[in-house]
Amino acid sequence: MSTTETAPNPTIVTLTDAALNHLRAVTQQGHYGVRVGVSGGGCAGLQYLMDPCGEPNDEDLVQTVGDGDTAVRVVLHPMVVPYLKGLTIDFSTALVDGGFKFINPNAASTCGCGTSFGV
Repeated sequence: MSTTETAPNPTIVTLTDAALNHLRAVTQQGHYGVRVGVSGGGCAGLQYLMDPCGEPNDEDLVQTVGDGDTAVRVVLHPMVVPYLKGLTIDFSTALVDGGFKFINPNAASTCGCGTSFGV
């Protein structure tokens, strides 16, 4: 497979400990990793996508976060890297406004719910 497995550097996406722990549980259910992407839509123009995934495509970049058996693979298509470079993903278990949070230094604007952004 010619998929690019990125070394610890460069870091494209950072996961907080809370996000890493939550995604570990997801990927340990038989998934290769988590695909993080962007699509048109949302109230700010672009929206984040994040789904468990199988084996990456040949052109995908794979960033491993964490160590050993507890590492999580973040799979990215090269076209989304300019939008996501420097992105931090956090996770909250709060009953109100809980779930994944995206902190993106590339976003010129974000929506109130934090799941879409504009550049």
